[in-house]
Amino acid sequence: MSFDVVQFSRVLSDVVHRRCPFAIVTLVEIRGSAPQIVGARAIITSDGLEAGTVGGGRMEAAAIRHAQQCLADAQRSGSELVTWNLQTDIGMTCGGEVRLLFDFCGTAAWPLAVYGAGHIAQALVPLLLQLHCQVTCIDSRADWLERLPDDPKLTKIRSDDLPSTVSQRPPGTWFLLMTQGHATDLPVLAEILRSRVAPYVGVIGSRQKAKVLRRDLQQQGIPMERIDAVFCPMGLALGNNTPPEIAISVAAQLLQRRDERDRSPAAAGSGLTANTVPGKLMKNATVR
Repeated sequence: MSFDVVQFSRVLSDVVHRRCPFAIVTLVEIRGSAPQIVGARAIITSDGLEAGTVGGGRMEAAAIRHAQQCLADAQRSGSELVTWNLQTDIGMTCGGEVRLLFDFCGTAAWPLAVYGAGHIAQALVPLLLQLHCQVTCIDSRADWLERLPDDPKLTKIRSDDLPSTVSQRPPGTWFLLMTQGHATDLPVLAEILRSRVAPYVGVIGSRQKAKVLRRDLQQQGIPMERIDAVFCPMGLALGNNTPPEIAISVAAQLLQRRDERDRSPAAAGSGLTANTVPGKLMKNATVR
């Protein structure tokens, strides 16, 4: 064995439990002389080397720097295979060449804030928990929050002041509003639009609700470019008005927008009136 599998597994379990983005670096090939053997592994976080070693010295320092640079990129995920000449790329005297596999794990857990724990949230949240994300569900009703599954990726917050919780959400949070109605959606939406530029803001509702939201936000002095970035009705134009199918349409739109942003980070929202289908009222408030 090229590394202490017991200690490595313990540290790996601890890093996962801490929900800390990390990289596993594996020395997969050596040509010539190198300071380690094939199969050597290391766990690296933003804080540095957590366990194992791929050779120590300049080579390991370079591996740590490379891993940390990649971990700092919120969009970075998956694996990367790099080849380094130890003399020309690293500055070591030995003239070998190494190939390292960087596996990035747990990077950029997708932060999703669901406001409202009603019928749609009860269908949507379990669906989202199957993805690589961190979900926070916020509602004033403790009994509805209790109906949601207990999961390490789900945080339940009961609050009588929903707008005040917006500032507690981390940068990059995607906001999904599905509270008990317009009167509770509007203050949260206004606070989001006043205080931050979120990657995604969606509101459950009909085309008529979108018009009312637009009017009320304008009256509160919210800039039109912020209003135009909101998705209402939220979700793709598919399925019927039952909570499970609404949940699927919302999850599908989230995936669509995420992939669009991965390809083009400057992608903008489609607006309060652009996500509608003639003759179809989507996301009816009666199913919350």
